[in-house]
Amino acid sequence: MNNPSTHKPRPMVDLIVSVVLPSLILMKLSGEDKLGVSGGLIAALAFPLGWGLFELIKYKKFNFIALLGLVSVLLTGSIGLFELDNKWLAIKEASIPAIIGIAVLVSTFTPYPLIRALLFNAAIMDVDTIKQKLEENHSTAAFEKTLMKATYFIVGSFAFSATMNYILAKWIVTSPAGTEAFNEELGQMTLYSYPMIAIPSMIMMLGVFYYLWRNIHKATGLKLEDLLVKK
Repeated sequence: MNNPSTHKPRPMVDLIVSVVLPSLILMKLSGEDKLGVSGGLIAALAFPLGWGLFELIKYKKFNFIALLGLVSVLLTGSIGLFELDNKWLAIKEASIPAIIGIAVLVSTFTPYPLIRALLFNAAIMDVDTIKQKLEENHSTAAFEKTLMKATYFIVGSFAFSATMNYILAKWIVTSPAGTEAFNEELGQMTLYSYPMIAIPSMIMMLGVFYYLWRNIHKATGLKLEDLLVKK
């Protein structure tokens, strides 16, 4: 019996199975003399789907990277199967981060700002202790301004991702949908998107988290180990 608590994340394995292998299949095995366009797409989908189910059943752990790989291959591949115009691929690639960014911004005008769910939430930080210290130091209003700036930074990172996704799709995928060349270009786009988009976006998010932590530290005097939830 596997203990879920002892399961350690394997990001490199996740990346290889959920992103690299599906991309290689789309690029190299979608020819009519091999798996074909539809067969290549189905085979590419099988890896992130199978890996995600394996992790969920064996370790009771939800694998976000596997889900990301599955959704990415499914959406982009479906455009090929239905032989839609390439412009829809670029629009789809840009729309998802754009929608998330807009949702984060709009949520700041509601009682449930998404910045709190993304960064300032009880699963990551000791929110109660931070709020108590902010009140003691009369820094609550200043901290709310910090959260608003962090929100703008987060929205900026999603805007960067949306723009780069659109540019990458228009630059790489130029062949007609439903062809072997289209599948190959989809695979190339998926591979390139990680070093060109995903990693810079992750660095931006870490930068926002550092900005938030630094300002909380200034306002409360709490050290990083005191801010984070103790597992």
